[in-house]
Amino acid sequence: MNTDSTIRSGDFVALAEAFRCHDRPLRALALRLMADVDQVDDILQDAYLRAHRGLGSFRGDAALGSWLYRIVYNTCLDELRRRRPTEEIPELASPAADPADVAVGRAALTGALAAVNPEQRAVLVLVDGLGYDYATAGDVLLVASGTVASRLHRGRDTLRAALGEAA
Repeated sequence: MNTDSTIRSGDFVALAEAFRCHDRPLRALALRLMADVDQVDDILQDAYLRAHRGLGSFRGDAALGSWLYRIVYNTCLDELRRRRPTEEIPELASPAADPADVAVGRAALTGALAAVNPEQRAVLVLVDGLGYDYATAGDVLLVASGTVASRLHRGRDTLRAALGEAA
């Protein structure tokens, strides 16, 4: 029996293993969408609980990883909708060789990403940040590859404008 069908049959040990295998990229997606390190664990806990409760809705049409990405994506969108529009998005922390240069660049990127709407930001994270192809990103977001391409183009344009670069 393959892992997806094992999970669909209610094997929670297999589901926990899937969470473990996908945790790092799911964490990266949540971090980039939320831009708040302190919220990532809460988002993932909520998403994993949703996945556990929604096992019956996993039909296996898409890969298990795509299904989990979609749940994390929706959980992030739900939280972003609950935020007040004027709420500040905190800067991302990351170790680097030259902390001053990285801090300036991260602050600019964080602010610029905040200017991109969540649907376009998700495509930017999945394609540019995590290296997924358009088809896989489309599976995660439940949109066609053409929609991914369109959102990516508009998101990149918005990001460039927010960073003050020529489009």
